[in-house]
Amino acid sequence: MFIQRSMTRKVITIHPEAGVIEARDLLQQHKIHSLPVVGLEGTLIGIVTDRDVRSALPATILSEAELGQLKERVAQLKVKDIMTTQVVTLSPNNTLEDALLLMQQIHVGALPVIDRDRKILGIIAFRDILRGFAEVLGIDEPGTLLCILADDRQGQMKRIVDAITEEKIRFGSVLVARGWEKGKRAFFPYLFTHNIVGIKKKLEGLGFTLINPIEMYLEPLPPA
Repeated sequence: MFIQRSMTRKVITIHPEAGVIEARDLLQQHKIHSLPVVGLEGTLIGIVTDRDVRSALPATILSEAELGQLKERVAQLKVKDIMTTQVVTLSPNNTLEDALLLMQQIHVGALPVIDRDRKILGIIAFRDILRGFAEVLGIDEPGTLLCILADDRQGQMKRIVDAITEEKIRFGSVLVARGWEKGKRAFFPYLFTHNIVGIKKKLEGLGFTLINPIEMYLEPLPPA
């Protein structure tokens, strides 16, 4: 699924000559974590995050004298002084998978989406990706997720889908985990029903193993 279907198109931006206090107020007002910085022609020239702003503002543990001096300095600070100029971006033709992998690699929560002229088309945040995947997988409708363990050989997904279809059960998606265990593959169909007794018996009769989601174990992610 292309990110242009899931990205936020109404983007809150800021000018490089704006003050850091204005950037802080915009972030707080709109409850966002980053502001794309655009030039006079609307092209992306940088990005400023809530972390950048916090680093530029004085700490509350300072003495009154130190706080006063820093406040004067902060009042002169512009967004251009603290923004990141090497901005990682996406195009509207990138997919949700592209965005998710990139966010994980560079440890950010949102990425600007630009055209060939570097003009802002939108911004894609982690919550947008979750919403997009929910729509693609069909999990925005009530239903049940099954975990089916099968031998890792060709044709297993077709057997599972055929069994579900024969029971006249609608389903939204089937995810596949390849690295489950040696010689095995796990299939996760999302069924638009809570009445799964019949399909479970049918699948077990076909030789598949059904795993209780509570008993599933996933390797923890590496530290950020």
